[in-house]
Amino acid sequence: MSLSDPIADMLTRIRNAARVNKSEVVVKASHICEGIAAVLRDEGYIVGFDRIDDGKQGILRITLKYDLEGRPIINELIRTSKPGRRIYASVDKLPRVLAGMGIAIVSTSKGVMSDKSCREANVGGEILCTVS
Repeated sequence: MSLSDPIADMLTRIRNAARVNKSEVVVKASHICEGIAAVLRDEGYIVGFDRIDDGKQGILRITLKYDLEGRPIINELIRTSKPGRRIYASVDKLPRVLAGMGIAIVSTSKGVMSDKSCREANVGGEILCTVS
């Protein structure tokens, strides 16, 4: 089975798992999905992730994060750039999600980064998704 948009599949799996209070979610591994998971971990939206070799493509096991009352830390996860319509932005045009309370995940020439890291490194790129 081939996926036409592995990023959207990853985000949908995370969104659905968070809605039903699952502790972990499994997605197909790719460099871009691993980069997104690393940004989510670094920004504190997930506990962590592991790459598991299954002899094929590999899988990522992502451990979700919840607050003390059991509510998911990720409230909204929106895919911005899609295969049919790519959205690019220069560093000065990067969106500020919830006035800085959320993040935009951007694919740059220096790898997958948060919008905050892009501003520090002075690079723009493709806006993959927004997280709040």
